[in-house]
Amino acid sequence: MSTLSSAGAGSSGAVVVRAASDGDGAAIARLIAGVFAEYPGCVYEPSEFPELAAPASHFAGLGGRLWVAEDGDRLIGTFGLAATAEPGVFTLHKVYLDAAARGLGLARRMLDEAIAFARAAGATELRLWTDTRFTAGHRFYDRYGFTRIPVRRFLADASDSWEFAYRLPLPASGEARP
Repeated sequence: MSTLSSAGAGSSGAVVVRAASDGDGAAIARLIAGVFAEYPGCVYEPSEFPELAAPASHFAGLGGRLWVAEDGDRLIGTFGLAATAEPGVFTLHKVYLDAAARGLGLARRMLDEAIAFARAAGATELRLWTDTRFTAGHRFYDRYGFTRIPVRRFLADASDSWEFAYRLPLPASGEARP
């Protein structure tokens, strides 16, 4: 568990980042629904998120982990990581941050923690898919050093989502990112 000072993200002034528990599902659902509500046409449909019934177990079963960020008793962020069938490749999932918590360094802190976990598990690359509407997220990934892969995919979901793909090579610990 780690603590990050937050000026203005919530009432306590200190954000705690911790491994998610299976009991966090309802709070994660509220966060995702709130983020989706920021984007026209982006609809939160609970049936499309069955993993939220037991989110920690779900990610552990994928060889990964899910982290949550809390400000007091309010969940304000999530970051998930899962191994893939491709050796050394992990994927990011459930990257959501409450609007009031953006721009404070929390996403970077959570991604750094996910990368440390992935490296310890032998990862050499991270990949992710992100809704084409989540432009603030795209700017974050670009600044962090991810490269957009020239491919898009369509999800036949309630939001008729299109997604961009990104990748980030993970140099050995201590080496500079590309």
